[in-house]
Amino acid sequence: MLNKESISLLFEEQLASWEQAGNNYKALEGVVAKEVMVDGFPFKVQFNPARIVSSAAKVDAKSIQERKCFLCAANRPAIQKGIDYIYGGDSSNPYTVLINPFPIFPRHLTIPVVAHQDQLIDGKFDAMLDLAAHMPDYSLFYNGPKCGASAPDHFHFQAGNKGFLPLEENLPSMPRTILYEEEGTKVFSIKKSINGLIVIESSRREVAAEMFDEIYSLLEVKEGEREPMLNILCWYKGGVWTTALFIRSKHRPSHYFEEGEKNILISPASVDLGGVFITPLEKDFEKMGSVEIKEILSEVLISFEELALLAQKIKTKLNSL
Repeated sequence: MLNKESISLLFEEQLASWEQAGNNYKALEGVVAKEVMVDGFPFKVQFNPARIVSSAAKVDAKSIQERKCFLCAANRPAIQKGIDYIYGGDSSNPYTVLINPFPIFPRHLTIPVVAHQDQLIDGKFDAMLDLAAHMPDYSLFYNGPKCGASAPDHFHFQAGNKGFLPLEENLPSMPRTILYEEEGTKVFSIKKSINGLIVIESSRREVAAEMFDEIYSLLEVKEGEREPMLNILCWYKGGVWTTALFIRSKHRPSHYFEEGEKNILISPASVDLGGVFITPLEKDFEKMGSVEIKEILSEVLISFEELALLAQKIKTKLNSL
């Protein structure tokens, strides 16, 4: 059964028996971090060498086809154990809760669906909300197939312990535009610090899911893609589900492709957009400041101007329901 106790036991057993994972979690104790203010928002920049596996992951179709899927049970290390999770009694589509052996968080989980299927959120957001309620000490996140996911061929969520991402603490004070409001539910866009951000807050899971579906239906699907480009953070606290939707315009920033000193090896995903930029190379950790963070956000997320146009469409649609 998935609960606080079973997750704690999983970490205890895996970190004691799995040397690679144990070493990587212990290495987190020595990870260096700094705070960088961007328009009043306290971003953290973390130097985490172990995350080179994810930041530099090749996610083109050819590379994906040529490697074994590391989220399929048959290809995972024999020592890696998990907790079964079945959403809504649908035993035909179970998930497995695993510890992530290349952590960002002091407690970092990966939650793949058992069957090998593409990373597409449509039809699975309900499970994300349910997981958040089952794991109130964690924030759940979803990275789209071209939005930071290093396994776009196998559907999965991730989760990290609460209190780590600056967005969790700072969201209540961020300037916003209310798009929809009823008893127990708010939908709003953020006007400062992080562009391309829409937030759903609701005390009713079915309403949160409905709001998500309506917003999702308005998002652009780029040519050749199967879903809109987005990252999702979701957490449950005090009877309320909070869902942050980061609307993307681009997979990787120009900094990723620069040569020499101008290169910054960063492929932003939910954790970065939630306020913790992960740099696997020390040179990038040293150079990352407010200018670089603003440039990266402006490239990978839709602009405040584009967000305002989208927000108006969202407001019109939600208020016509």
